[in-house]
This record gives sequence, C-alpha cells and structure tokens, in this order.
Amino acid sequence: MKSTRVLITLVTALIGGFVFNLLHIPIPWLLGPMIAVLLGSSVLKDKYEWPGMIRNTGMIIVGYTIGLSLTIAALKEMVHQFPYMLLMTTLLLLYCAGIAFLVSKLSKTDYKTALMGSIPGGLTQMIILAEDTKGINLTVVTVTQVVRLMMIVISIPLLIVSPIFSKTNEKSATTLPNIVTEQITWGSLFPNILIFVLVCVVCAIVGNKINFPTAFLLGPAIGTAIVQNLGIHGPSLPVLIINIAQLMIGTYVGLLLKPNSLVNKVRTISLSIGSGFLLIFGAMGLSYLLSLSQPISRATALLSLAPGGMDQMGVIAHEIHANLSFVAGYQLFRTFFIFFLVPPLLRMLFKISEKRHSEKG
Repeated sequence: MKSTRVLITLVTALIGGFVFNLLHIPIPWLLGPMIAVLLGSSVLKDKYEWPGMIRNTGMIIVGYTIGLSLTIAALKEMVHQFPYMLLMTTLLLLYCAGIAFLVSKLSKTDYKTALMGSIPGGLTQMIILAEDTKGINLTVVTVTQVVRLMMIVISIPLLIVSPIFSKTNEKSATTLPNIVTEQITWGSLFPNILIFVLVCVVCAIVGNKINFPTAFLLGPAIGTAIVQNLGIHGPSLPVLIINIAQLMIGTYVGLLLKPNSLVNKVRTISLSIGSGFLLIFGAMGLSYLLSLSQPISRATALLSLAPGGMDQMGVIAHEIHANLSFVAGYQLFRTFFIFFLVPPLLRMLFKISEKRHSEKG
C-alpha cells in the first residue's frame, strides 16, 4: 500500500536525521534523511515512496524563511550595493563556469551537469534548480554540491577566525534579518503566521500555474517579503519546523538519487573536492577586492561572497559582529540572481550548443 511505503520512508528519514544530528554533521535534517533514504531504497527496492506534495510543502517553508530575510535593512543595502553585487556575482559565476569546464573535461561529465554542480547557490536551492532542468544528472550535482557545502561549512569559520580575516570592528546592522537563530516560542507565531501561511500557499500555487521558476520556493519568498514590508510582522519559525522542512526536501531528493548513474565514483568525488578548493580560493580573492573597494572588513567581504547557504553565513556574521545587512544583501542578491537569470541563460546557452552540434552532425 502507498501509505505503508510512505511510512517506511518517513521512519528511515527520521533515523537518518537523528544519526546525523548526533554526529553533529552540518544540516543533519537535510543530509541525514537524504542519505538514509538513498541507502534504504537501494536495499529494499519498491518499498519507498514520498509524495511530491510533501516536498513542495517543505519548499514553501524554506521560501518563507528566505522572505523573512528580505527586511528593509537588507533591501536598502542591496540597492546601495547593486553595482558591486552585480559585478562580484558575475565574476564569481564566470569563475565557476571555468571550473565546470575543467571538471567536465577531466571527468568526462557533460558540461550542463558539471556547471550545475559548480554554481554557488544553497544546497537546497541548487538541487531544486537541477531537478527542474532537463538533461541534468541529479546524482552528480548533489554529490558535488554536498562535498562543496561540507568544505565551506568547515573551512569558512576557520578562515574567519584566522589572523587573515579576524579583528573586525564593524557594527552590526540595527535591524537583524531573521536568518539569525532566535529563541522562538510557539505562541509567538500566532495570529500573524496564519496570514503568512495563506500568502505563501497562494503565491506558490499561482507561481506554479504561471510556470514561475521554482515556484514553491520563490513564490512564498516574494509574497512573504511584500507582506512583511507592508508592516505585518512575520514571526521566525521554531527550529523544529525548519528541521521538518529540510526532512521533507531531503527525503524526496534521496529517492531521486541513482548511485548507479554515478560513473567513476572516486574520480567524481576527487574532482568535487578539487573544485571546492578552487571555489573557496576564488571567493577569497574576490572578497579581498571587495574589501578594498568598500569600507568593510575582509571577514564581512568573505561571508558576503562565500558560496554557502545564506543562513549559515548569516549566523557566522552575527557571531563575529560583522555587517549582517551587508552579508545578507549579497547572499540574497546571488540567490535571486541565480534563480531568475541563470536558468534562462543556461537554456539559451544549451540551445546554442545543441544547434552547433546538430549542424556539425
């Protein structure tokens, strides 16, 4: 029965999440269920199922948290910094395109997959984007993105506290974006959360109807930002809800992964590590240029350009008293730049490439 398969999948995902949490592995409730369900479904074939509706619910929750980050302070910082944001984001993406070209040649992976694995978005967002793009090997993209994320989560905090980047004297923004972890009570969610639930669901459904890119994520994000900036307070979510959302998405992705489609596993993982190092070094170089052109510390510059998730970089920025609005603004700009501009650009480039191949054939 379908309900039995869903229950088996849920139990497996919960076990994976608890184990990864006990081991203090980064984002355990996304990676834990993903890996556990991947292993379970490989052993017990046809015993696992996870409805797309559950995954979409998780995306709506993540979209809401992104929308909360679009505060007035962050938006003002984005407007003021727009030329620099555009320049730095473009340079970073061009650098990633070069890394992807190198990886595709060394691993004999198609360039589309290598490029999607190299684009510096958040793990959840990039997996969703890869899933929505035709002709992509989702397993390779996920492995590459997970390896890169692990490297960034480990290396960026170490770099920030090193003599090269430490000793920042900047003042944090007076209004902290809600990406920072807070002590949330369930009672504080009501009644405003009901308004945002309605807004997020409607925006997700409408966005999906009009073929909006990653509608179940960006629709709620935009709707939440608009309503919040109209003066209605959007309550931050308890950690439990965030973890549930990550489980919903991670479990779905775990069932999509096909290990057998990963050719030359050792080489693929080795190249993922190598490309991760190159990406971190590139972000460090660009952050140095940004710190020279703007009155910010090198720590703030690195956190603004680090190819990690917006939430992780925001938490680190808060801990070291860096300019949080600056960091949030740059991370948000890159997130939206990738989701709105990268997909049509990729489609255009892929069409040109396919046309050239057909003419040669």
